[in-house]
Amino acid sequence: MAGASQKRALKNYRKRISARGLARFEVQGLQGDRELIRSLAKQLAKNDAEAQRLRDTVRQGIKKIGPTKGGVLRALLRSPLVGADLDLRREFVPPRDIDL
Repeated sequence: MAGASQKRALKNYRKRISARGLARFEVQGLQGDRELIRSLAKQLAKNDAEAQRLRDTVRQGIKKIGPTKGGVLRALLRSPLVGADLDLRREFVPPRDIDL
């Protein structure tokens, strides 16, 4: 367990980075991507025009890959049967009497 001085130091560190508008967080990824993720995070932390360009580029790349909500509905709406006048009503059939 961390001692009182370590807890205080961590609290002060988090307060300092929070004052700069930053947050510390942990992510999981491949070992080979460690430096890539670190360098990307450093560039984004600068919060300049280059950082905004990187954000836009990464968002575009992720948007194409990641699953999105409503994908099944969009696929159904692309169906060639959209707009076809199909009668999908079913005839009402009363239940049958069965002797057990």
